[in-house]
Amino acid sequence: MTIDVTRSDGVLRLKINRPERKNAFTEAMYETMHQQVRDAATDASVRVLLIEGLPGIFSAGNDLEAFTKGPIDVQSAPVFQFLRVISTFPKPVVACVRGAAVGIGTTLLMHCDFVYANEQSKFSMPFVSLGICPEAASSLLFPMMAGYPRAAEMLLLGDSINAAQAYESKLLTAVVPDDQIEAKVAQTVERLLALPIRSLLATKHFMRSHLAEQVARTIEVEGEKFSAMLAGGEVKEACQAFIEKRKPDFSRFNG
Repeated sequence: MTIDVTRSDGVLRLKINRPERKNAFTEAMYETMHQQVRDAATDASVRVLLIEGLPGIFSAGNDLEAFTKGPIDVQSAPVFQFLRVISTFPKPVVACVRGAAVGIGTTLLMHCDFVYANEQSKFSMPFVSLGICPEAASSLLFPMMAGYPRAAEMLLLGDSINAAQAYESKLLTAVVPDDQIEAKVAQTVERLLALPIRSLLATKHFMRSHLAEQVARTIEVEGEKFSAMLAGGEVKEACQAFIEKRKPDFSRFNG
């Protein structure tokens, strides 16, 4: 299994576990996460959602082999179903990052309430360099969080940032030494579990509801463009260049 699922003592724990492909997401992985998060939203036994990767890698983003076969249906594709449920999940979401977070590995963190990363973690959203566009409403959320200049560096140029820069960009709750991060995450989860759930739900709703319609709409319009661009020559060139270990040449493509 590439998503390890554990339900225990009020916590739904989703562990991305595909080390041979650097935790790159497949449709099956998205489907598992979609179903688990969807069900947990109304399951009274789940009070906190915890998402984590592996030591050294959170996620390398989408598996390119699975996402370069042409357009995908924005309504039914598991990736977009997952984005809808994680962006509207009513309960606290905690993320633990211990390594690289690429593409959706970074954008899904914008829908978490607490994000802890170790000092070795790096974050990047290289959508443009792959011939596609942002997803998960990151084109809306990240400029609001980090400011337009940092967002332009990451979303237009595809620059990578380290954990300290990610904290400055408001992407992280805290940067924690690797030997302390599991304890810090556990501490936050325990504090959340001890709080009254109705108060947590109401407060999270009020904090996020003013952007809810914009986030939902942005996920849809990004998804439509993202899907259409998968059939474009730029994506094929980016993938071919990656296979051939060369720099892609986008000069022949017009806007």
